[in-house]
Amino acid sequence: MIVLQLILFCALFTLMVKLGVGGSALNGLYFYPKPVQERVFALGLTDRATVARKRRRFMLSFFIVMLAALLGIIGLWNGVRTFWPAYGQALLFLEVMNWYDGIVIDRLWVGHSAFWIIPGTEDVPFVQTWSQVLRKRGILTLVWIVGAAVVAGLAVLMF
Repeated sequence: MIVLQLILFCALFTLMVKLGVGGSALNGLYFYPKPVQERVFALGLTDRATVARKRRRFMLSFFIVMLAALLGIIGLWNGVRTFWPAYGQALLFLEVMNWYDGIVIDRLWVGHSAFWIIPGTEDVPFVQTWSQVLRKRGILTLVWIVGAAVVAGLAVLMF
């Protein structure tokens, strides 16, 4: 059952990203490295205020939906009512999401899809290297150790 839940959680993650960018990678410019962003600004394709607004809107909705889904899985679907089991599940889901984002989203989807190439920036690298993915995901692995405690505490309080 937990494997199915992990698959559904990662599918929701992917859906949220797809909905966030819609039909244009330009809508997700906040995901890109600074050199790509600066090129896009220089080309006049968008401006900083628009990107900041889109980032805030996406991150808020993403955070709310993913947190609600995780709390629902732990508290409603799995019926966990005590901290340590909730912590274990929260940590598992957050770590899988973390590495899924780095490997499947960043390296595979972004790295192998023409959708993510913004016209006029073709010569600017935008896909993270394996070294960057490992470094970033390693740091986030540590962050989620604390984040899982917050999620577990919320799950226990709510359910």
